[in-house]
Amino acid sequence: MAFHHLDRDHLVDALEDAGPDAPTLCEGWRTRHLAAHVVLRESSPLESASMGLPFLRGRAEHDLEALAERSADAEGWADLLARLAAGPRGVSPVAWGGDKANLAELVIHTEDVRRGAGPAPLLDRSPEHLDAIFDQLRLAARLYYRRVDAGIVLVVPGGRRARVKAPRHGAGTLVLRGSVVDLFLHASGRGRAADVEITGTPADVDALAATHPA
Repeated sequence: MAFHHLDRDHLVDALEDAGPDAPTLCEGWRTRHLAAHVVLRESSPLESASMGLPFLRGRAEHDLEALAERSADAEGWADLLARLAAGPRGVSPVAWGGDKANLAELVIHTEDVRRGAGPAPLLDRSPEHLDAIFDQLRLAARLYYRRVDAGIVLVVPGGRRARVKAPRHGAGTLVLRGSVVDLFLHASGRGRAADVEITGTPADVDALAATHPA
């Protein structure tokens, strides 16, 4: 079963509740910028390409700002949310990417909105849904923590755990405990908004904080 459709609904709901000019966890972005980013990611080849080709970022940022500006009033905001709710068109690569291409993106951006102004309770997701998110986290965490010397073990209390990185250069291993969503937020650099307990030597904890502030 694919779960990204459910998280698209969560994101649209969060944006509707927040309005177009609410803060997010993405520095410099209001909610309309975040919504514009997701829509352009799903509809604009330039936006997708700019993630891997820095020379395209200037044009992509211009397009994002323009769409966000057009979405500042009630009519523009409603149109942007309608495009987001409809999802990517069949010609978009992410339209056929399923959970692998969309789940993490939608989960994290939902929390960028929900926690933009402070803590928010966890959303109600089924165990199967949380397992799907954890599967994406296991893969993504190897990249997110690549600059960390310590080993990394992720633990969901009462749930799953995974060693996602071995230690190097004589470092120890850190154990990070939290909900799968909070662990994903920490891994992706949003640790200040995540409820994660970190266990390890003080030196390893301090080194992790240098790349992933909490």
